[in-house]
Amino acid sequence: MALEVMARAEAPIPLHVDFRVEPGELLALVGHSGSGKTTLLRTIAGLWTPAQARVRVAGRAWLDTAARVNLPAHRRRVGLVFQTYALFPHMNATQNVMAAMERADAAEAARILDLVNLHGLGGRRPAQLSGGQQQRVALARALARRPQALLLDEPFSAVDRATRERLHAEIIALRAHLKMPVVLVTHDVNEAQLLADRMVVIAQGAVVRAGTTAEVMADAEALRAMGIRELAVMLPATVAEHLPDGLSRLDAPTGPLFLPTVAGEPGTRVRVRIMAHDVILSRDRPEGLSAQNILEGRITRIAPGQGPGVVVHVAVGGHEILARITRRAADQLELRPGDTVHAILKSMSVARDHVARAPDGGRSTE
Repeated sequence: MALEVMARAEAPIPLHVDFRVEPGELLALVGHSGSGKTTLLRTIAGLWTPAQARVRVAGRAWLDTAARVNLPAHRRRVGLVFQTYALFPHMNATQNVMAAMERADAAEAARILDLVNLHGLGGRRPAQLSGGQQQRVALARALARRPQALLLDEPFSAVDRATRERLHAEIIALRAHLKMPVVLVTHDVNEAQLLADRMVVIAQGAVVRAGTTAEVMADAEALRAMGIRELAVMLPATVAEHLPDGLSRLDAPTGPLFLPTVAGEPGTRVRVRIMAHDVILSRDRPEGLSAQNILEGRITRIAPGQGPGVVVHVAVGGHEILARITRRAADQLELRPGDTVHAILKSMSVARDHVARAPDGGRSTE
């Protein structure tokens, strides 16, 4: 049930985009405002038609301008979640969900509301719900259509940071139940990296970079297109224990990591976002430092930047850590691919919202 998209247009904005999303995969479309992200979602949903376009789901054409196929929006099995919720104010949560069904079914609506953690709130109208709860109703309504593709258009931008973090965790947990392709439009790179399997970076209607989140976040050109300078990697880890001094010990392929208290019982699988500018490199294992995380690895590549910096790629435990340091520091340390180095990371440099449950959302079975 893969989603295949091709779009070409010159107006209202230029578009020259191709991408494919596999069943159960979450793809993030990332770029500046006006880059064409939302226009692409509208194309998939049947709300706009470019000069040349093709949208296929599970091998069936929803749109093919060359073949003169263009299914109207109501005939496309697509779930669409907007940043503004777009709920019916005179209906309660259950009724909002039932409104999206081909055949209204209160029991099924209640089951879907339970799936998005709204158990017992079906009788409340939107005005009686918080922003995060309204967004969950909007998501439940999209799922009620039994969509072949789920489209999320900046779905968390209208809520506060704490609510956004909770919704991120719920989307990650919900993904275990989603078998359709999911496309997320976001300008928040941290959000994309935490939630997405792959990313497509768009600038002025064209694809700058497409690949896994790790590939994109290690690409300086892609980051410049997104308007950010900071590289980052995601490391898988498992919560090992919570310590009395306020730190949590995580077991990672790179070695143990000590971070401020991480939500989750021991055994919970998480992903940790490590910013390249927070990593310091040392030739020898340092002694007498306050930093709690010292990881030994081997340099695989040194990539020059446009300014005085370089990005050092360090292989550690089958994964990669990036360090953004000055060219002067790299020369002084005489760093070369193949050299052994120690990557140093302060515990307090990892922000709370840079740790999230892994997409499988469960406890380790190892």
